Amino acid sequence: MKSGKYSFGIGDRFAQQGEAQLKAFADAKLKGVNITPVWNKSNREHLTIKSDPSDTRKEADNAVKNLKWDKPYFVDADHINMSNVDKFMDSSDFFTIDVADYIGKKASAGELDDFISSNQHFTGEFKIPGLDGSFTLTREMIYLIGEKFLFAIKEASKIYKHIESKKGKGNFITEISMDEVNQSQSPLELFFILSSIASENIPVQTIAPKFSGRFNKGIDYEGDLDIFEKEFEQDLLVIDMAVKEFGLPEDLKLSVHSGSDKFSIYPIMGKLINKYDKGIHIKTAGTTWLEEMTGLALAGGEALNLAKSIYTRGLKRYDELCEPYATVIDIDKANLPAPNEISEWDGQRLANALRHDPDHPEYNPDMRQLIHVAYKVAAEYGNNYINMLKEHKEIIAEQVTENIYKRHFSRIFNL
Repeated sequence: MKSGKYSFGIGDRFAQQGEAQLKAFADAKLKGVNITPVWNKSNREHLTIKSDPSDTRKEADNAVKNLKWDKPYFVDADHINMSNVDKFMDSSDFFTIDVADYIGKKASAGELDDFISSNQHFTGEFKIPGLDGSFTLTREMIYLIGEKFLFAIKEASKIYKHIESKKGKGNFITEISMDEVNQSQSPLELFFILSSIASENIPVQTIAPKFSGRFNKGIDYEGDLDIFEKEFEQDLLVIDMAVKEFGLPEDLKLSVHSGSDKFSIYPIMGKLINKYDKGIHIKTAGTTWLEEMTGLALAGGEALNLAKSIYTRGLKRYDELCEPYATVIDIDKANLPAPNEISEWDGQRLANALRHDPDHPEYNPDMRQLIHVAYKVAAEYGNNYINMLKEHKEIIAEQVTENIYKRHFSRIFNL
């Protein structure tokens, strides 16, 4: 089972926009670019919405059937660990194994000794093909990398083997994620992380490291673009070397967990994957939920009132909603409009504030981030919210498809 050269993870909090999402992939296919859709939803999101992984599977299957999609597609158990993976077994065929919580925990002395012994032949001058210069690698450096990451990979191995025992070998895609940490991984660290993944016989198809800069939810990348470009290129070359050195799957590709809408780094990524003829997996989190809110605003009437009410309730519950996402949002509360202010807005004004168009004078990234994490409020409206989405399906679908195709695919794949 393979995810293809290019794959794109699409979050959909309420499982209502599958067809609108898939249409963007169909439009890209017409332009000659085949991108594999991967519907993703985390355990946290399921708990918040009070949904079940089977809902995501039904959404994906129905969209594929209705649009007559004839290419591969997947449903991702996003950011799972051993405590919650079982609930995704029946519905998922793509598993993002999240090891962030295990980084820094120390493996046993024997495991560390084995790790050093298996990699000791790399000591001395160490050069990654394609990169200028070289590293002087010592046994102590290998030990420190093992001390930091080996336990996490051992845990990933346990989770992978558990999934394999239930799903069968070759019947699912494996991703290993270590992006939700404070520090990015160096090229050397990534190389030896891949060494330990190979030694555990995990057929990883995508690896999601941490990059420098801020990957906040729903807004553009914040950081030094030159540094990001250097890291991204280094990681591509490290993966290439590791595949050859350790016998990892030839289609192993870099995964970028974007937190949605990292427009400024998309052209960099596109340029480099073209330069080296490499694949890519990108995960977009809650973009679709934001497009639903934009569509409701544009629909006017009761739909606009509902969108305003969700924002107002979200503002009142700011601390509760933002606390779980504290490491991936940066909101200036002074820039959040008061409820009495937005009560006077028409639908176009609210849509302008929410839609991710940094050049628009009414765009409000602080408001957009708050709405991003306020999907819990919409879930509490239950069928009232879902029925409003269905009533205004066409205008919402336009926002969803346009967002994925024009703001994401066009920038990455130069469509």
